[in-house]
Amino acid sequence: MKITGAQALVKALELENVTTIFGYPGAAICPFYDALLDSDINHVLTRHEQGAAHAASGYSRVTGKTGVCVATSGPGATNLITGIATAYSDSIPMVAITGQVSLDLIGRDVFQEVDITGATEPFCKHNYLVKNIKDLPRIVKEAFHIASTGRPGPVLIDVPVDIQTDELDFIYPHEVDIKGYKPNYKGHPQQIRRIAEAITSSQRPIICAGGGVISAKASEVMTRLAEKCQIPVVTTLMGIGSIPVEHPLNFGMLGSHGVYAANYAVHNTDLLIIIGARVGDRALGTAGKIAEKAGIIHIDIDPAEIGKNVSTTIPVVGDAGLILEDLYKSIQKCNTLQWLESLQQAVKKNKVELTEKNNYVNPKKLIAELSKRLNDDAIVVTEVGQNQIWAANNFIARTPGSFITSGGLGTMGYGLPAGIGVKTGKPGSTVVVIGGDGSFQMSMPELGTIKQNRLGVKILILNNSRLGMVREMQKNKYKKRYSQVFLDDNPDFVKIAEAYGFKSKRISCNSQIDSALDSFLDDDNAYLLECIVDPEEETV
Repeated sequence: MKITGAQALVKALELENVTTIFGYPGAAICPFYDALLDSDINHVLTRHEQGAAHAASGYSRVTGKTGVCVATSGPGATNLITGIATAYSDSIPMVAITGQVSLDLIGRDVFQEVDITGATEPFCKHNYLVKNIKDLPRIVKEAFHIASTGRPGPVLIDVPVDIQTDELDFIYPHEVDIKGYKPNYKGHPQQIRRIAEAITSSQRPIICAGGGVISAKASEVMTRLAEKCQIPVVTTLMGIGSIPVEHPLNFGMLGSHGVYAANYAVHNTDLLIIIGARVGDRALGTAGKIAEKAGIIHIDIDPAEIGKNVSTTIPVVGDAGLILEDLYKSIQKCNTLQWLESLQQAVKKNKVELTEKNNYVNPKKLIAELSKRLNDDAIVVTEVGQNQIWAANNFIARTPGSFITSGGLGTMGYGLPAGIGVKTGKPGSTVVVIGGDGSFQMSMPELGTIKQNRLGVKILILNNSRLGMVREMQKNKYKKRYSQVFLDDNPDFVKIAEAYGFKSKRISCNSQIDSALDSFLDDDNAYLLECIVDPEEETV
């Protein structure tokens, strides 16, 4: 029996165990949306295509499944680009499906035609333009395989409208065999032995845990290894939650916006063990200097990342979980007592004192108090800017995946739609989106998605009426020559929330925090809490 390409696309999604997708319809993708009516797949209609991509990313990060987003051709497809690039930077498995003009019109600059495969090529693991309807089942199978294996990432499938309406005999492949794409998972035994020897002979080892630890589900074995050898751990922004924040071996987030103890540890180590991290400039800005005085072990699933930003003494390509399991079995206990004592002194010496200012909420105190009230299964999703760093350094992440943010690309407008995806994927968990007044307004229309789908997303707006991080940069590097960073005429966020039918409240001093958080977390309905923050509040 023949079915249409649109029906085949829906059937293939079902066979990939896709139960939820995020998208926005249009003419070139209408055949797919028509076929979707006959499926049990849940479709979440976002208010912008970029929101669909971010929501698919958030959904993927909490379910472990490949997120799926859908858009039409032209501007619909280009509106996905920021979300695709964000997923690529943070290694999130995603399949983006776009409609395209019919095959005979491609290349003629007709209405709503763009070369979306060409546009996304630099930041996709792979992409496809379907030119033959018989290839459609194979392409979908390959797309999900590529997105979810090796180093995860986004794959785009561009489907011309006539491919969607043509017919085929649907046969879905059981296996994938792509020449040249064979991810390596097992670490080389000799390299693992070298790591064990290096750690055993080290006096001041440190583990740097990146987002790859979480995506590889290696958090538990990494923590066991750290405990066995008494190796202190620091995390990148994406690695927050890979080891519980309150664990005695966790010395916090490193980098330009990290804590003193973590940066002190990295700059005084004699053996830096990097696991699942890109060694980006905001994490290890002076990586070259560190490499001059310390051995560097780099474990990563992606061979292209090893040695890219820092010289590596012992490289190991493979799955972090498998490599760490082998390492744990072969390694002996280490004597790091003095090293740990020096790091603990660094923590005490540079403990940040929280300030009290009239008519303002201290965001660091607020987030610390919020953490105390959240269960272990609660998930915090952040926007980008000062709010992100305040959350990163003060939220008590207890489990992998409990802290979700845009790390590699730093995408403002990510948090609210990602929170929608998170709540859709984990409806039983408390989901809190932390944003600034600037970043929140980049995706504010997604409040409509929350309302339509009755999602109990909690929204915390830290309102300093500024583009705070840019203002701080202009203060420190541009002699206080402030340019286009003032948002003093912000809308009334409380009234906007009320217009959507959400509970809401505004607070402006620390004494109001306790009662406000009690109301904020009282039930599983959507709630917006606006907190007035000092415009001069520092990021770190």
